Amino acid sequence: MAEQKRSTQAPPTIGFRGGPGMGFLQDTPKSKDAKGTLRRLWTYLQRQRWVLIATVGLVLVTSLVDLVGPYLMGLAIDTYISNSDLPGLARLLGWMGLSYVVAAGGTWLQTYLMVGVAQRAVRDIRADLFGKLQTLPVRYFDQHAHGDIMSRLTNDVENISNVIASNASMLISSVVGLVGVIIVMFVMNVPLAIVSLVVMPLTFFLTRAIAKRTRKGFRETQKTLGELNGIIEETVTAERVVQAFVREDATVAQFSTVNRHLQKVALKARVFTSFMGPVMNMVNNLGLAVVACAGGWLAVQALATVGEIAAFVNYAGRLGRPLNMIAQLFTSIQSALAGAERVFDLMDSLPESDAPDAVALERIQGHVSLEKVSFGYEPGVPVLKNVSLEAEPGQLIALVGPTGAGKTTIANLLTRFYDIDQGQIRIDGQDVSQVKKDDLRRKLGLVLQDNFLFADTVMENIRYGRLEATDEEVKAAAVLANADAFIHRLPHGYQTVLSERGSNLSQGQRQLLAIARAILADPDILILDEATSNVDTRTEKHLQEALMRLMEGRTSFVIAHRLSTIRDADQVLVINNGEIIERGNHEALLKQQGFYQHLYVSQFKGQEI
Repeated sequence: MAEQKRSTQAPPTIGFRGGPGMGFLQDTPKSKDAKGTLRRLWTYLQRQRWVLIATVGLVLVTSLVDLVGPYLMGLAIDTYISNSDLPGLARLLGWMGLSYVVAAGGTWLQTYLMVGVAQRAVRDIRADLFGKLQTLPVRYFDQHAHGDIMSRLTNDVENISNVIASNASMLISSVVGLVGVIIVMFVMNVPLAIVSLVVMPLTFFLTRAIAKRTRKGFRETQKTLGELNGIIEETVTAERVVQAFVREDATVAQFSTVNRHLQKVALKARVFTSFMGPVMNMVNNLGLAVVACAGGWLAVQALATVGEIAAFVNYAGRLGRPLNMIAQLFTSIQSALAGAERVFDLMDSLPESDAPDAVALERIQGHVSLEKVSFGYEPGVPVLKNVSLEAEPGQLIALVGPTGAGKTTIANLLTRFYDIDQGQIRIDGQDVSQVKKDDLRRKLGLVLQDNFLFADTVMENIRYGRLEATDEEVKAAAVLANADAFIHRLPHGYQTVLSERGSNLSQGQRQLLAIARAILADPDILILDEATSNVDTRTEKHLQEALMRLMEGRTSFVIAHRLSTIRDADQVLVINNGEIIERGNHEALLKQQGFYQHLYVSQFKGQEI
C-alpha cells in the first residue's frame, strides 16, 4: 500500500497519501467583529443598490401609512364620536381601512424585493466562496475538516440568506416605524411623548447587555456545528472501514461527545436570546401603564383629550412593537453574523500563489533533478533530509522503502502541492519555484493508488484529463489503457453514470480509467503512486501493460511496494528516514545485499514490509 500514515510527520494530501489524518476538532481563527462583518456583507448588497433604495423607499411609505391609523382613531373619538357624526365617522373609517390595506400590500412587496436581494447576494457569496476554495493550497484542506468547510458553504451561507430575505426588511421597517412613532407622538402631545419614552434607555441597556453574550455563544455554536459536520462527512465516507473494524460504538461515542457540546453551547446562546422577548414585553407593558396613568392625569388637568390618550396608548404599543421585533430578530441576526464571520474567515485564507516573477513552462524534455532538498510538513520535524537525485528524459525512476520513509513526499514536492524548505528542484534546468504552478501541473500526470472518480459518465471521467478532448480521443485513450473492453460491458458503455467515487466499479477498473485519463492528458512527466497495488495478479497484468504504454517516452517516477513491478527501472532509489540510502538498478542493488535486498527477499517470503 501507499504511505498512509506518517506519525508526527505529515498531514494527508489530496491524491497522495502521507501523514496522520487531522483530528475532527480544529480551532478556527479568531472571528471578526460585527461591524467588520456587516461591512463585508454590504459589499455584496450594494451591488443591488437600486433595488435596496426602492425597498427602503417602500418601507418608508409603508411605515408612514401605518402611522395614520392610530392618528385617525384619535381624530374619530374627538371629532366624530363625541359629536355623534356618523357619516363623518364612516368616511374616516374608510380612510383607516384603506391605510391598513396599503400598509399590508407595501409590507408584502418589500418582503418580495428583499427575498430577491437575498438570493442574489448569497448566490454571489457562494460563488466567491467556492471560487476561493479552488485557489487554496492543499495544506489548507489537510488542516481543516472537510465537513467544516462544507458547513460554511451551506449552513452558514443559508443563515445569511434567511436574515437578509426575512429579517432585513423587518428590521428596517421596525427602525423607521420607531422613528416615525416618536415624531408623531411629539407632534401630537409633547408631555405624553416624553412620558412614553421614559422606558427607552432601559430597553437599550438591556439589549446591549444581552447582545454581548449572545454573539459569543452563536460563534461557538457555528464552530461546533462545523465540527459535527466534519464527523458526519468523514464517517459516511469511511463507513466500510468503521464497520470492518467494528468501531460503530466508538464512532457514536465520538459523535455524541461533540453533539452534547453543541447542545450545551446552542442552549446557552439561545437561553440568553430568549431573555430578549420577555424582557421587551415587560418593558412594553410598563410603558403602556405609564402612558395610561400619565394620560389620565393630563386629561384631568385638561392637557390632553380622550382621543389623544387613545392614540397614545396605541402608539405606545407600536413603540414597543418594533423594539420587540428587533429583539425577536436578535437570535437569527446573531447566528447569521457568526456564520458570516466564518465565511469571510475562509475567504481571507491565503490562496496558493506563484512567485512574482514566475514564468510559463513550455514543452519540456523531462530532465528532473533534486539538489539537496530538505522538507518537513511541520517546523522542526524533517521528512526529507538533503535528498538529491537526477532523472534523465524518458527514464523510469523507482522510489522504494518502508512506509513513512518520504517517498510520497517527493511526489508532493514535484507537483508543488508543498514547497521545499531547502535545496532546489529543477526540470530541464529550470527551478520549479520560478514557474507557474498551473503550467507545471499540466506537464505532470498522476496515477494514484485510489484515484477519485466523479458521479458522472465514464466518458466525462476520462475526459477530465483534457476537457477539450473529443469522444474519439477519449475512446482511443481508453483502448490504450486496456479499459475499452470492460467499458463496453457496462450497461450504457461510455455513457454509464458512475456512483460516487466510482464505487460501482472494481478497484482495477477504477485504476484503468485513471490510466486512460492520464493518457488523454498526455503529460511530459508521470508520477505513479502505488498504481497497481490492491489488485489481483491478472488485473495487475492489464494495468502493467497500460502503464508501459503510458510511460513510453516519458520520465516516470514510480512509488512501489511490490518490488517485482520495478525490475526494469533505470534507477531504484531506496529511501529510509527521509534519506536516499541506496541507489542503482534492480540487479546492482541485489548484489549489494543491503537494505533493498532485504526488502526484496522478505517480500518473497510473504513477509509484510
